[in-house]
Amino acid sequence: MARRAVLHRPLAPPPDSASICSATRIMNDDCIFCQIAAGKERASFVWEDPHVFGMMSLEQPTPCKVLMIPRQHVESLFDLSDDLAAKFFQATVKVARAVRDASGCPGLNIVQSNGKLGQQDVFHFHLHIVPRFKDDGITLRWDNTVQERSHLDGLAQKIRSAVKP
Repeated sequence: MARRAVLHRPLAPPPDSASICSATRIMNDDCIFCQIAAGKERASFVWEDPHVFGMMSLEQPTPCKVLMIPRQHVESLFDLSDDLAAKFFQATVKVARAVRDASGCPGLNIVQSNGKLGQQDVFHFHLHIVPRFKDDGITLRWDNTVQERSHLDGLAQKIRSAVKP
């Protein structure tokens, strides 16, 4: 089933396309997030700038769950430019603070998925700001077994060797 945007009046219209640099006008006509960025679909916006927008998620497992999305069609975290990543995460921090203040949540999770095995369901980079409350029923689980230092050192070396400047 295709996802559709929340059909609520936006807080502000999308920025005029003339104010968006040409690099951010790269769109995918089949992508719901690109359609929202282009003003073809409506959403309940909480943040807008020429590079990033934040909107209320259709799913609200806790009140005030927000999606942060770059206007440019970028499939995954691996495809973000350094410049867009910086702008994206600066906006995300501002919105996360606003979510905390508006919801009164004592904590929150930032959830971001990449690729089918990473459970990405919309192939346009985005992240979820999920306010957390006592006994909210949300769980994030994995094995927390502490590993041997030599194993950790080997993994760290492998990652350091793969980092590109």
